[in-house]
Amino acid sequence: MQKTALEELMAVIDRLIAPDGCPWDREQTPQTLTEYLIEECHELVSAIRSGNTADVCEELGDVAFLLLFVARLYEKQGQFCLDDALNANRDKMIRRHPHVFADATFDSRDAQLKAWERIKRTEHKDDEGHPKGLFDSLPDSLPPLTKAYRINSKAARVGFTWQEDEEVEQQVEAEWLEWLDASADDNKAAQQHELGDLLFSIAELGRRKGIKAAEALDMANRRFLRRFARMEALAREQQQDFSALTLDEKDTLWNVAKDEEEKAGS
Repeated sequence: MQKTALEELMAVIDRLIAPDGCPWDREQTPQTLTEYLIEECHELVSAIRSGNTADVCEELGDVAFLLLFVARLYEKQGQFCLDDALNANRDKMIRRHPHVFADATFDSRDAQLKAWERIKRTEHKDDEGHPKGLFDSLPDSLPPLTKAYRINSKAARVGFTWQEDEEVEQQVEAEWLEWLDASADDNKAAQQHELGDLLFSIAELGRRKGIKAAEALDMANRRFLRRFARMEALAREQQQDFSALTLDEKDTLWNVAKDEEEKAGS
């Protein structure tokens, strides 16, 4: 009987960590693999956002390899096996989707998300058997903008949020004014405080519009880098030293790069 791709990859991992396998792989633990897992997940996200399906396929395989590697190491320690993790996740998804796998009904997506949060909290208890806090499951290692999105999202599910989008817009305006006041002084701590509040409010405004601030900023970063690279190429084509150009000359190149991109997009 032919092995599945999953079984074949597991066999590769077993060979790597065998007594006569790879010395580096044999030294790995779930803890030592965490940074590689974070890096590969970021590479997968970048590939997905780039739209290059060949890169997505490759990076998806890299993430899968590390996940299987971690699972096998825990199995060898006698903790759990991959089937345990998959079965637990299957049960959890069924439990958290009563509108699909049971007879529950929800009037709106918001009601469904609130139910998801209630169910999730009943799954995690503290040492005294009480449901854990709303944010206890929020990973400390989340990137700040992503964390701001998740904080606001979770708070909204328990009704702790502004009622109307206009109120959030007013909050962003208020935070901007507080930032301007702080920036007029030399108090860096106050400036950092107000800038953080402004970014947090903007992240919530985006969330309510269906936009993730981290993804929006990543797209803005990519646009800037793409246009800047085109500016440098234009300067080379004109036999100019880019760094020696005036700001006005650089702005002219930027506008050319921007116009080219907009025309290509249309």
